Amino acid sequence: MSKIRVYELAKMLEISNKDLLTMLEDLGIDAKTHMSSIDNDAAQLVEETIRKKEAKQPPKTQKEETKVKEKQTIRVREAATVKEVAQVIDVPVAEAVKALLDLGIMAPAGAQVDETILIALGEAYGIDFEYEEPEEEKVATGRPVFHGKHMEPRPPIVTVMGHVDHGKTTLLDYIRQTNITAREAGGITQHIGASTVTYEGKNIVFLDTPGHEAFTAMRARGAQATDIAILVVAADDGLMPQTKEAINHARAAGVPIVVAVNKIDKPAARPDRVRQQLSDVGLVPEEWGGDSIMVDVSAKTGEGIPHLLEMVLLVAEMEELRADPTVTPEGIVIEANLDKGKGPVATVIVQQGTLRKGDIILLDTTWGKIRAMLDSRGRQFLKAGPSTPVEILGLTSVPQPGEHFVRVDNEKSARDEISKREQEKRESENVTAKRLTLEELYSQLKEGEIPQLNLLVKTDVQGTNEALCAALEKMGTNEVGINIIHRGVGRIAESDIMLATASNAVVIGFNVRPDKNAERIAEVEGVQIRLYNVIYDVVDDVKAALEGMLTPTIKEEELGQAEIRQVFKVPKAGKIAGCYVTEGMIKRNCRVRIIRDGVVIWTGSLANLRRFKDEAKEVKAGYECGMSFTNYQDFREGDVVEAYELVEEKRYLE
Repeated sequence: MSKIRVYELAKMLEISNKDLLTMLEDLGIDAKTHMSSIDNDAAQLVEETIRKKEAKQPPKTQKEETKVKEKQTIRVREAATVKEVAQVIDVPVAEAVKALLDLGIMAPAGAQVDETILIALGEAYGIDFEYEEPEEEKVATGRPVFHGKHMEPRPPIVTVMGHVDHGKTTLLDYIRQTNITAREAGGITQHIGASTVTYEGKNIVFLDTPGHEAFTAMRARGAQATDIAILVVAADDGLMPQTKEAINHARAAGVPIVVAVNKIDKPAARPDRVRQQLSDVGLVPEEWGGDSIMVDVSAKTGEGIPHLLEMVLLVAEMEELRADPTVTPEGIVIEANLDKGKGPVATVIVQQGTLRKGDIILLDTTWGKIRAMLDSRGRQFLKAGPSTPVEILGLTSVPQPGEHFVRVDNEKSARDEISKREQEKRESENVTAKRLTLEELYSQLKEGEIPQLNLLVKTDVQGTNEALCAALEKMGTNEVGINIIHRGVGRIAESDIMLATASNAVVIGFNVRPDKNAERIAEVEGVQIRLYNVIYDVVDDVKAALEGMLTPTIKEEELGQAEIRQVFKVPKAGKIAGCYVTEGMIKRNCRVRIIRDGVVIWTGSLANLRRFKDEAKEVKAGYECGMSFTNYQDFREGDVVEAYELVEEKRYLE
């Protein structure tokens, strides 16, 4: 009995893979992923189900369709202004202000919205508003998640990664040149940092610089443009150290991986061996029951490349990549340089909104008014929507790759913001980003910044690497964890430092040394490199760091007791307790409990402690003193004051 894959059936039925998988589950048909195969009977059952649903569903009237379209849920940030909300819902600011006035709410364009304003705007325009959660919106991928009124699918942005000489550049060149030749024979291509390829009527954006070094350098600056990583592995060579590095870089960024098993045209090609090696590092092929897409290709002959592009589009569909072309444009810088004829030039990818010629944009370190926008074939653009790579002219200075840009209203606001940032930079004592040392982990954890200890481990031999990593991983507990983001054999290289920079990791070197470039970059980026030749020293240092990350135990230490013998009323100061210290001592600003007839009636802190008219640091047993308590005056003669301190006790791993 012949079979058909889920994604092929979805294509035939013109529905999404996600919808088809849901339908198969409802029908009790076993299909785990879009690459799963189902028999003809199951496919026929799906077709019949769809036909029945279409037959039962009455055609919608125009009024109903309008109603469905009008009722939407849109997320806005908590500190958004009326103007920003109006831009998100694509309504003129003056109209939004007037709509609020009609509902009895006076709110100018610059006013921050609250629930009352959002409810009013929602009623006026048929929209449900929600506050977005910025920390969660970054999701596991690290990609920013955008919201808007007119969300549309956008092309995926792809980076090609892999070991040197495995065919990354050749594959990229074949995809790009074939596409250009097919559409524009004789066209001259210039390097702008990114290329758009069209396959089956859908666009895919490829970042032109292959390799994970550039990919991670951007992540180190807090930027991420990549949606999908193509991992190139040579079928005749198999997994190599750089291949494993590339996998770790993609995983650290949370980017889905599509494996291209290259050079299958060679006699020595063994694609099954490559699949086995990839399975050993956690990338199990879908045909073996895993969830990793692997495609056999030849960058030389072009075999398998159409299928590879089809799989990239399939992953993009499953990732549900979307953007709103109608909101304020923003995006990311891919490359930048100073051209003698053009001045500062930057290649950017628009991530949200539509960028237009003449727009004024603000970047992290510069600004400019766009004089021209060009594509990789030198054609001029008047506008560029989401996932469109363009070269822009008109910046006042050269930005850094990874900088974000956003359109602003006028030149003055852009200039003022850059001046403010430059002033802050001058005032800052540490201009470069400060990375973590093992000793700083506890203080960082208290601020909620570091949930676990990230380590990058390099050793002289594989056996030592396995033993050391196993020893370190065992040290994690349910309160503090260890995350080894990369493990490898050999000297500490520049790429290791870049990965550590992007992941806030400490580099552990065992019987290895960093090369000069790695040392230089580590010093500039503030990455700590710890070098060892005894495993127990590594374990002891990491254990000490983990112990510093444990929440300390809070212990109560008793100081003393006093008896309230008289209560005084002092003008403006309120009631003062005249006390006699019966045990231990009472310290200024200590914690106290007031006890009446053996029952604790109040717990708080001491506001004031005096001996006669003078303030006292402490009063010992056998002496009289005056006390007042923070926000409490309901005490009386005969009450007992019990003084104590809260002391933090460091905890240790067992």
